[in-house]
Amino acid sequence: MSMKLLILGLLLERDMHPYEITLVMKERTMDQFIKLQMGSLYYAVDKLAEGGHIEAVEIIRSPDRPDKTIYRITDKGRELMEQLILQQIKTSGQLYHPLYMALALSRYIDQEKVERLLEERIRETEHQVNYAYQVYEEHITVVPRSALHLMYGRYEHSLTELKWLKRLHQDVVDRRLSDTGRPIDL
Repeated sequence: MSMKLLILGLLLERDMHPYEITLVMKERTMDQFIKLQMGSLYYAVDKLAEGGHIEAVEIIRSPDRPDKTIYRITDKGRELMEQLILQQIKTSGQLYHPLYMALALSRYIDQEKVERLLEERIRETEHQVNYAYQVYEEHITVVPRSALHLMYGRYEHSLTELKWLKRLHQDVVDRRLSDTGRPIDL
């Protein structure tokens, strides 16, 4: 997801300083959909400001801290946001899961090690499922429905991942990764 798109969308909600934008992104777990680095966020803010897509509305000065610039989206920024949204909706990407290549070759290594790592991964994914649902529930009365779809989608993707990992783990436990000619037990 485009960092610029996220910045523009959050500035539609209210005028903010870039650090506030990161806080909102983290609170809504948007940092799980985009690589969130402060440098890239500030760079994107600078580029949006240079392009006239956002503008400074206030500078808060403090003797013991750096100045804080509060930004708002412009009409030109709204137009860019619409273009970015439409591009993003049209874009379909290939999913590259970190487990796929390892999974294809895991039958050649110690299955007990694979089993233990999958158990850890299942616990982590269970946490992700619970956390994703909690984030969704906490934001029902706070964010628009479009954002709720994002949050609930994250929950459903995590839940699907968990089911897949549990099936995979069972095949490892049963030492069936080298089997051929039989479908996966769904």
